[in-house]
Amino acid sequence: MRAARRRLPAALAGEAELLVAAALGTGRAQVMAFPERTVDAAAARRCLEWIARRAAGAPLAYLTGTREFHGLELEVTPATLVPRPETELLVEAVLARLPAGLPARVADLGTGCGAVALAIARARPEAEVLATDRSAAALEVARRNAARLGLTNVRFRHGDWCAALAGEPPFDLIVSNPPYVPEGNAALGADGVRAEPREALAAGPEGLDAIRAIARCAPRHLRPGGWLLLEHGAAQGAAVRALLEAEGLEAVETLRDLAGHERVTGGRRPPA
Repeated sequence: MRAARRRLPAALAGEAELLVAAALGTGRAQVMAFPERTVDAAAARRCLEWIARRAAGAPLAYLTGTREFHGLELEVTPATLVPRPETELLVEAVLARLPAGLPARVADLGTGCGAVALAIARARPEAEVLATDRSAAALEVARRNAARLGLTNVRFRHGDWCAALAGEPPFDLIVSNPPYVPEGNAALGADGVRAEPREALAAGPEGLDAIRAIARCAPRHLRPGGWLLLEHGAAQGAAVRALLEAEGLEAVETLRDLAGHERVTGGRRPPA
């Protein structure tokens, strides 16, 4: 614990107990309650290695290999983004538009570790969820998560955005948490973030390249009355609303996260 507090930056001091507990394979309460506990040499080496990697910017989730999201314990790897709490708003927006107990077809574009797709699949077992990603490595992590959680109403397909939807019948809802950070933005060099896959974070000079591509192609894969929902940056709400309206979607609206930031924008394909 002294080594962790000494080597971690002040901003990460609160993670010391979590890091040591995870490296020792025990709970944080055990570390705090029994500071005199003897640590064997192998566990000590693992602790010191994890402390060094965390101090160098590796996300804690990459060290522990897991992250909780919407009540699910998910495997994460350097091939995937670490799920963020604010993305739970995207899941809630989807569930608000999918009545419980009714069948539905949902596509999650750029699923990563499967966080959004699997949260939807668990909450709406009647739904058929297609999870796609252009990263084969990320898609394999999502498959493992689905298998471990016993979620059988999810399919997986390799492909870039709507290209992965070729040959599929129309969907009731398409959802995506795409890359939306502008290239060169300082956030890309922040602690933890700099170790995550850049292609899952950055999207052109305005951060809108991926959102623009999805807005153009997704509506034709929706049934009449179907919804497109996108997560985006806090300053991008107006731009995303304009993109969806330009593609003919109606009832376009933006939802704010718990911090009051515009975070999720959606629109509906007009009914036939």
